[in-house]
Amino acid sequence: MPTLEWLCKDKVVNRHLDVPYRILERKYSFDAAGTRAEDVGSENMIVHGDNLEALKALLPRYEGRVSAVYIDPPYNTGNENWVYNDNVNAPRIRKWLGQVVGRESEDLSRHDKWLCMTYPRLRLLHKLLADDGAIFVSIDDNELASLKLICDEIFGAACFVSNVSWQRTYSTRNDSKGIVNEVEHLLIYGKQPGWNPKKLPRTTSMDKRYSSPDDDPRPWKAGDASAPGAATHPGMVYAIQQPLTGKLIYPPNGRCWTYGQDQMLAIMREWADYELRELDDYDKRASICGYTSGVPEKIGAIMLAQPTEETFRHTKKRYDDGVWPVLYFTTGGRGGIACKRYLDEMGGRIVTNLWPYVEVGHTDEASKTIKTIFDGRLAFDTPKPPRLIERILQIATGPNDIILDSFAGSGTTAHAVLNLNKADGGKRRFILVEMEDYADSITAERVKRVIQGYPTKEEKTLYDEEITPKNLASGAELLERAKAAAQEAKDSGLYEKISKPQIKDGRLQVVATLKAEVSAQGTGGDFSFYELGAPLLVDERLNPSAPLEKIREYIWFTETKTPFSPVADDNEYYLGTFNDAAYYFYYKSDETTTLDAAFLASVKSKSDLTIVYADRCAVDAKKLKRLGVVFKKIPRDINGR
Repeated sequence: MPTLEWLCKDKVVNRHLDVPYRILERKYSFDAAGTRAEDVGSENMIVHGDNLEALKALLPRYEGRVSAVYIDPPYNTGNENWVYNDNVNAPRIRKWLGQVVGRESEDLSRHDKWLCMTYPRLRLLHKLLADDGAIFVSIDDNELASLKLICDEIFGAACFVSNVSWQRTYSTRNDSKGIVNEVEHLLIYGKQPGWNPKKLPRTTSMDKRYSSPDDDPRPWKAGDASAPGAATHPGMVYAIQQPLTGKLIYPPNGRCWTYGQDQMLAIMREWADYELRELDDYDKRASICGYTSGVPEKIGAIMLAQPTEETFRHTKKRYDDGVWPVLYFTTGGRGGIACKRYLDEMGGRIVTNLWPYVEVGHTDEASKTIKTIFDGRLAFDTPKPPRLIERILQIATGPNDIILDSFAGSGTTAHAVLNLNKADGGKRRFILVEMEDYADSITAERVKRVIQGYPTKEEKTLYDEEITPKNLASGAELLERAKAAAQEAKDSGLYEKISKPQIKDGRLQVVATLKAEVSAQGTGGDFSFYELGAPLLVDERLNPSAPLEKIREYIWFTETKTPFSPVADDNEYYLGTFNDAAYYFYYKSDETTTLDAAFLASVKSKSDLTIVYADRCAVDAKKLKRLGVVFKKIPRDINGR
C-alpha cells in the first residue's frame, strides 16, 4: 500500500503514546434552567484545551465507544493563522511548529506542519471510534490527497467508504478566476471494513412517483418483471401467453423472469386459467440466454388452459375490477408484463457521494444561522450548516450514540445533535473539543442559546412557483405576478425586508422577513464545560494533587481498556474484576504502601489472577506465584501506552 512520507514523520507517528493523561476538570454545567455550579449529570461535554491532550484524556472513559467522529480541521490554504502548538522534542520540528503558517502556496514546511498536526490526532480518534463506527473529515483540495493517504495508513485502505462532495455554495461570482470550487470534500472511513450508512428518509418527490391506478390500497409504481442473469438461470427463461392477445411474452435478451416458475404460474392464475405446456422454442430461449450451455431442451411455458372468448372476457373483467395481482399487464391489459413495486416495501433513500446544498445547506446558510444566534454578529468565520452534520448523524448514528468533534469551532455539531434529538426523541450525546479561547464565549455560548432558544426573525415565502417547460413560455407573466406579490407585501408594512423575485432551486420566489421578532424554540438538553487539568503523571510519578478517583479510573483503563465503574467492597483499594482478574490499587499520596501478608489477608475478591499495585512488595515471589498474585510497582509499572 502506498504511504506518504514527509519531513520528521518519524517524530509524530507514535506521538500519541507520549501525550500525558490529563484530568478533565468540570467548570460548570448548563441546562434549560441556565448555568449551574453543581454537576447536573450531563453526558454531553465541551472541553477547552489542546485537542491532542483532550483526546488522550477521553480515552479512559470513551475508547471504542464513539459511533461517529466528525472533524473540520484547518484546511491549510495558506491564508490561515493557525499555530501548531504540540511540543515535539526535535529541534527542526520544534522550529516549524512554533511558526505561523505562511501564505506561500507551495511552502513545503506548511504541508509538513499540517501533517504533523493531523497524524497523531487521527491516531487517537481511531482508538476512540467504536468497531461499528465511522469518521467523517471535512477538507478541501489543498490537503485532500495527503489526508487520504494518511487515513489509508491509520484506518486502513480497506476501511475507506467514500469521498463525498458537498456543494458548499449556491452561487458564484462572475468575476471569479480559474475553475471555481463549488464543492468541499468529506472523507469517510469505517473503523472496520464494510461500514454501511443507514438509509435516508424518503422525500415527498420520491413518494409522489407511487400511485394506485388500479385502486390498490397500497400505492405502487411500475417495476421490471425480469432480472439480469439469463445465462446463469436459463430455467427461468420461458414464454408466458398474454391473456387478451394470445401473444407469447419472453423476458428481454440477457434477462430472466423475476420469480420462480411455480410463483409465476400462481400469479398468472389470478388472471386466468393457466397451465404449463412445452413449446418448440429452444432457439428463442437459447438466444435470450446468449447461447450459453445449460439451456433446457424442453421447459414448460405458462400457457392459457382454454384460449376461448370466455377466458378473454374473464381477464378483461379482472383488469377492469382493479387491485391487480403483483404482476400485471400494461397498455390497458393488452401489453407486456410489469411488476408492482410497493411504496411500503421500498425503505429509505440510498446515500450517494454528492450532497447538494438544497439537502444539507451551504456556507451562506451557515453564516446566517450564526448571525441569527449571535444577534446579527458573525461570531465565527467558517461555520458549517447544521443540516450538513445532521445528514452525518442520520446515516451514522442511532438514537443513543456518542458523537465526537475535536475541532469544534462554533459548535455546529452540538447544534445538529440537539436538533435531531428534538426531532426524533433520541438521546444522542456529543463531545466537543476546542483549543481556542472562544471555546466558552462562542462554542459553548452557541449551545446554550440553542438549548434555551434565541430571538430570530421569521421569513415568509410570499410567492413560490416551479419553473417548468410548460409555464416557461409565459415567463413575463410569472415575473409580473411575483413583482405584484412583492409590491403588495411592501404596501402592507408588515415586513422588514422583501426580496426581489429570484429563481432558486428551479422555483420563482419572493421571500420576506417579518418585522416582529419571534423566538426560535429551544431544543432542550444540557452539557458540562471542562478544562484540561493537571497531568496524572509528573516526572514519571503519580501527581499527588490528582484526585484519587481519576487515578483509579486511569489505572483501570490501562489494564482493561474499559470504562471504570466503582464497585462496593470491604477493601477500599479494590478496583473491580475483569476477565477473571481482580485488580487492587494500594496507593496513598502521603505515605509508602507495601504489599505484605496483612494486605493479602484483606483481599476478599478471589479470582484466577489478582493484580496488586503498590509502592513495595514484602512477599516472596514464589508465594505470590502460588497464590496467583501479580505485584505491580507504583509508578514504574504505570504507563498507559
